[in-house]
Amino acid sequence: MKYLKQMGIISCIAFLGEIMKAILPLPVPANIYGILLMLGALLSGVLKVDQVRETSNFLIEIMPILFVPVSVGLMDSWEILKGSWIQYFVIAMVSTMVVMVVSGKVTQFVIQRKKGDREDA
Repeated sequence: MKYLKQMGIISCIAFLGEIMKAILPLPVPANIYGILLMLGALLSGVLKVDQVRETSNFLIEIMPILFVPVSVGLMDSWEILKGSWIQYFVIAMVSTMVVMVVSGKVTQFVIQRKKGDREDA
């Protein structure tokens, strides 16, 4: 029952992201709105990490499986993509590297900030 409740919370936040996408005239995907809503709820204390921890960990663990349909879709679209596959490959590699660097820098910043908070206490 705990997992259903946690999945319900995550799904409601994702649904609110979909609503925001429909209302706001910005070219931002609904999942980004959902992530920002989740972040805001966690930072403000409206939502506690313990309220979604187990289901979030589960979703992170199965994340590679969630990319299988996208990969199959790309294989089905090979006729359309074959003329420009090099551009898609370069974009994928560059964007992956950017995400890795930004994620690493943010993680380092958070770790250093936590170390500083502990030393101040």
